Amino acid sequence: MDAPHINPADMDDAQLAAHLAEVAGQILLQVRRSEVFEGKALGKAGDQTANQYLVHALRHLRPDDGLLSEESKDTQDRLGKSRVWIVDPVDGTREYGEARSDWAVHVGLAIDGEATIGAVALPGLENGVTLRSDRPAASSTYDGPPRLVVSRTRPAKEAVEVAKRLNGELLPMGSAGAKAMAVVRGEAEIYLHSGGQYEWDSCAPVAVARAQGLHCSRIDGSPLLYNRKDTYLPDLLICKPELADDVLDLVREIHAEA
Repeated sequence: MDAPHINPADMDDAQLAAHLAEVAGQILLQVRRSEVFEGKALGKAGDQTANQYLVHALRHLRPDDGLLSEESKDTQDRLGKSRVWIVDPVDGTREYGEARSDWAVHVGLAIDGEATIGAVALPGLENGVTLRSDRPAASSTYDGPPRLVVSRTRPAKEAVEVAKRLNGELLPMGSAGAKAMAVVRGEAEIYLHSGGQYEWDSCAPVAVARAQGLHCSRIDGSPLLYNRKDTYLPDLLICKPELADDVLDLVREIHAEA
């Protein structure tokens, strides 16, 4: 977390994103430790509590910016804004409710439709981890077959087929943020998703991944665009840049064969 003496009002956008994601993560852990809720009720309580904190903080600290949150009613006001904060208070509500570690808090800032600044907190990991767009993680070396992170309940058919054709390995995991950060942290090489998502699922992770030098796009190679009227953004590819062309070509082949 940022040094305690820094007032959130004095933080730049990247510092603020990380601070809010970390604090929201701590709030979520406190809700879980209260043992008042469990399962779906825990997920709902966590979503509501973290969302209230994030929304109030951003409206107070960045009153001129737009705001889009999974857990708040969307309005058209944000469409006229250049700067829009896009947050997911609990990405992986099921995993959070099951007391797993593969859930995340997303705080992203889209500027002119591009995921520019972001932080993804992974509070469920030991000691907690927050990945930030202003502090790229240390790069790692891996020479084995490509590892693809996929949904533990609904792996994308394209990802399963790409793994076969690359002789890769599938790594089931929970939230979108956890999967994207697995690539950022060097625990996987490819995150290919096609099962349906929304802007809050990928804005912050994409900002962090881009800062790491990773390839980020739709699975047809087109750019990921944010702050749209329709917030549905169903697919994405985050991967090591040297693998991007091969993965995109394979996806085109798979779709052509379907």
